[in-house]
Amino acid sequence: MSLLPERRKAFRELAADIDGIDREVYDRFAADPREPIIGLGRADARIGFFGRDPGRDEVRHAEPFIGAGGQLVRGAIHQHLYDAQMPDFETSRAVGADFFWANTVPYKPAGNKAWSMKIKRRFHPLMRTLLIDAWQGRDLITLGREAFLWFGIDRPRAERDRIADFWASADRFEQSLDVTLTSPSHGDAVFRLYPLPHPSPLNATWYKRFPGLLTQRLRQLDVRPGNLML
Repeated sequence: MSLLPERRKAFRELAADIDGIDREVYDRFAADPREPIIGLGRADARIGFFGRDPGRDEVRHAEPFIGAGGQLVRGAIHQHLYDAQMPDFETSRAVGADFFWANTVPYKPAGNKAWSMKIKRRFHPLMRTLLIDAWQGRDLITLGREAFLWFGIDRPRAERDRIADFWASADRFEQSLDVTLTSPSHGDAVFRLYPLPHPSPLNATWYKRFPGLLTQRLRQLDVRPGNLML
């Protein structure tokens, strides 16, 4: 599924005058730094993945969750669905087609540092509207702290505290949390978040454990062939 023209135009307009987009990487791959990198997937996918922001490989292929961390995610999905190791890169792209993919900000930041709260707030209305309007599912596997806490942006203090307290809990990678987002066109929508650690190879604490944690989430969500769509 591709972005609606008016939604794509809105992202491009917001990206036109912000600092921090890694233009060197975009130039290296002859990519447009104003073009949002949003995978979307099928609108009727039951399960979505929500991460922090694209990296170098995502710019190269114009597709999210396709770099080293994304390969860890996709490899675990393939192993779970087909009880076999993912054989090649093209298979990794294909296995993601039955899921929904999005990030807090759909542009690669310079230095691979998380976007500032100012920038995340700037894109938040577009991203939350996209989640509500472009996708029918409501179960989201979030990847890392930044992606999870994004759901507290512009919410009342009590709600931000509730989300932060959940992230601080020892069993956060086993439990789920319901949160509400609001779209001007569709009103309120309740999403159920299933947080996981960030799958980056630089995340020494969790990287080796990540495939097992994701497999546990996929089992919780009854992810299996024939049960991927609403």
